[in-house]
Amino acid sequence: MVRRLKEDKKMGIPAGGELSADHDAAAVEQRAAPRFTALIRSAKLVCGLGEFICVVRDVSSSGVRLRCFHDVPRDPDMALVLPNGESFAIEPVRGEGAEASFRFLNEVPIEALLHESKAYPRRPLRLNLALPVTLRTLAGPAAAVTRNISQQGCCVESPLPLALAQQVIVESPRLPGIRAKVQWRQAGTFGLVFDDTFSLRDFAIHVARLQSPALVSG
Repeated sequence: MVRRLKEDKKMGIPAGGELSADHDAAAVEQRAAPRFTALIRSAKLVCGLGEFICVVRDVSSSGVRLRCFHDVPRDPDMALVLPNGESFAIEPVRGEGAEASFRFLNEVPIEALLHESKAYPRRPLRLNLALPVTLRTLAGPAAAVTRNISQQGCCVESPLPLALAQQVIVESPRLPGIRAKVQWRQAGTFGLVFDDTFSLRDFAIHVARLQSPALVSG
């Protein structure tokens, strides 16, 4: 109990800081379920404000504690999405700043969160983000729009006929110039691999600034 209070204090959570009586009951139920505190894995928090990188700190069949690299977004409809694509509806219970506890709206088999599902291949965490960018090549610049983006690369749509292995620079007013190479192409859609990958923290902060700058302080 003392350890839990110390953890809550570290998270910036006031004692008894539940959002409401309903959330109080949810918190009691959540604490009653067996929790796995050794789990640390990246995921994304999806809501009306966009898609944001988070880290799963501990989890039970009834709830989960998440940490972001910026303030946690707040929205009535939220979901936790794992890298393999599995999605779980959640609602906030308590927390502030970069950490918060959530309750699952439906019972979740703990195995789904502790282990990768065999129904989905293991893949990098991608954010579905439509961002207007400029592709700079030796032939000149061309407009493009991202379909998704990860730490390692992005998928873009562009009328520019890019060749396989062609070098490009991806630019945006809100992103640094990123050198990349064309890995695949199909009917105006191209998969780009970044020459230098983002750290998880830098990637999380960049995409948060693109979608909801108020979440990023400093």
